[in-house]
Amino acid sequence: MKVLIAGASGAIGMPLVRRLRASSHEVVALHRDPEAHHRLAAAGTTPVRADVLDQCALLRALDGDRVDAVISQLTSLKKVPMRHRDMAMTDRLRDEGTRNLRAAAEQAGALRFLTQSFVFGYGYGNWHRRVLTESDRFAPPGKGRFEAHLAAMRANEEQALRAETMAGIALRYGLLYGPGPAGDALVEALRRRRLPAVRHPDVEPWLYIDDAVSATLAALEHGEGGTAYNIVDDEPVSMSRLAIALADAIGLPKPPTVPAWMLAAAPYAKAVALGGLRISNAKAKRELSWMPDVPTYQEGVRRMADHYREDFARPA
Repeated sequence: MKVLIAGASGAIGMPLVRRLRASSHEVVALHRDPEAHHRLAAAGTTPVRADVLDQCALLRALDGDRVDAVISQLTSLKKVPMRHRDMAMTDRLRDEGTRNLRAAAEQAGALRFLTQSFVFGYGYGNWHRRVLTESDRFAPPGKGRFEAHLAAMRANEEQALRAETMAGIALRYGLLYGPGPAGDALVEALRRRRLPAVRHPDVEPWLYIDDAVSATLAALEHGEGGTAYNIVDDEPVSMSRLAIALADAIGLPKPPTVPAWMLAAAPYAKAVALGGLRISNAKAKRELSWMPDVPTYQEGVRRMADHYREDFARPA
């Protein structure tokens, strides 16, 4: 299968490129960062540099290309988001970027379109003990500035799932962690003591990077068009507990513990840190024949510690 990946140099994009190539798929790697070109070419892809927010330039860059499937991994998160403004570009990519990428997919004759979605699209409030499934409402109206993020996720999924000329699939990933950009941002925040532990947090769903990749490949090859899948691990855990466990495993100082009201100046981070979101992955397991290789954060923390302890041990 010939696959176009948008966001190919990102947290999921780069390991997904390697997995697709290992599975004998041909990859066209769409990227914006000029430094990523040689890295993507070395991975066996055909790199194409274009800005997905410029539809005319995007269509010109891909003119003449034919692909079987398009996978969107579009985000713009260089660090752990704390404030609403930290999500602004990712919101644009989820809405405008998806719209432009879908136009490119239609031009290229793609028959499948997969998009990266996010479990917090179910809402940023506390669902307490309720376990949400794909049958629950996604992206309900949000309160205040949270509506901008929910509107972007709403638009992203609607554009994918309602595509008439191709089979659209939305992958609702949990909070990502593991070696690579997602883990780097988490570890750097811990190192700089900018990721405090909140008192009395609730849990939220997580996903190790390798499992995001394997689930995406399973959805590409076996997913049903017009369908959303929750892609999360088996054991939700609070961000505070995971951060404390990771700092201890790597050998970093324990994150400072603060009351929730101290995060008032960072409302986005506060909503995520407080948690209260439990998500079922049963549908993905059943329909995609997918199982997380890292089913709990305990195993994920051990794997991250092995990676980052070795990284810290290298000479500067």
